[in-house]
Amino acid sequence: MYIELIAIIVAGIGAGGLVLVVNRLTGRRLPRFAVPLAAAVAMFAYALWSEYTWGARTVASLPEGVVEVTHVDQAIPWKPWTLLAPVTTRVMAANRIGVQSRPDAPEVRLVELYLLARWHSARTVMVLIDCAAPARADATDAALTDPSVADWQPLGPADPLLRAVCVPPE
Repeated sequence: MYIELIAIIVAGIGAGGLVLVVNRLTGRRLPRFAVPLAAAVAMFAYALWSEYTWGARTVASLPEGVVEVTHVDQAIPWKPWTLLAPVTTRVMAANRIGVQSRPDAPEVRLVELYLLARWHSARTVMVLIDCAAPARADATDAALTDPSVADWQPLGPADPLLRAVCVPPE
């Protein structure tokens, strides 16, 4: 967060400095508000770019074998431009390489999910996915010992989590 704040300030200083140089080269013909206006526009533009590209940049930086399952686009009332074009605020990704199954229940898979949110630390959770049912359950000690005692929540056949874990990669 601090690096982004520093980048916004540097964008403002850079744009303001550029307009200041142009103003001096043109014999001070630009209006007095040109430098602060350029700085403000550059800072706002960088903040918007950073906000709207966060989701795509985050997904692109995921390690190999970790795939995006879903993302949440949100309209935020104190950012009125998001009412027109919602911004991605959360991403869920699954580690396909680390998927495990048991010999006695091959249709049940244990997968590590990454929960990423803008301005928050990343979290990881382990879940069980039953590809045959289809359903998901939290990976508790009891559920890992015996998957039949897990608290299974049904998933739709087109659920992105089910596709990410149960469908082989292309």
